[in-house]
Amino acid sequence: MPLQNRVDPFGVIHAVPERGLFTGNRGIIHDPETKTLLKKRWALQAWIICVCQFRDVRREPMGRNRPGGKAGWTELFFLDEVTALAAGHRPCFFCQRERAKDFVGRFGEAFGIAEPRAPQIDKRLHKERLASGGRATRLSPGTLAELPDGTMISSDNKPYALRDGCALPWNYGGYQTPISLTSSRLAEPFMITPPTSVAVLRAGYKPVWAS
Repeated sequence: MPLQNRVDPFGVIHAVPERGLFTGNRGIIHDPETKTLLKKRWALQAWIICVCQFRDVRREPMGRNRPGGKAGWTELFFLDEVTALAAGHRPCFFCQRERAKDFVGRFGEAFGIAEPRAPQIDKRLHKERLASGGRATRLSPGTLAELPDGTMISSDNKPYALRDGCALPWNYGGYQTPISLTSSRLAEPFMITPPTSVAVLRAGYKPVWAS
């Protein structure tokens, strides 16, 4: 039976077989004895995106990965970086240092901050991400084409990723056939990627896609 550690674009954690291209965490939010989530869905404001393979590190998902047999950070999984950004995560400075520096640097460019720092981003994202109490931004149909590639939206509670002037329906295994931004399937769209991350995308950050 799959563990409850797969994150959707809304930031909700599910139990499904698929893993995806990236892992990441929100701190320690599981019981290593039962390998189940605690009631809380985050333990800190820094929600990060990590690579699944880094050096020779081997981790047991939802296991005891700290010295002394204690629970380490809870391994969460994302289809791709586009999904992780929509859920409110940002690149890790430990295993993705260059990408994290790029993300923070473009954050500084987007908001006119001379010396941007990751904690500044974490504080903003924590207020914006849906899974920590933020609100999705209502969009008019005409504004979809103005959003940068990698932004995720929702319509009728279904997520879509914007790319090359189209909307790609999302599911755990990947993206489905692109549809037009004027499609009736995109009635009353909402932006679910946090505005801060959308600004970073607009500033030129290139997220990793599953396809």
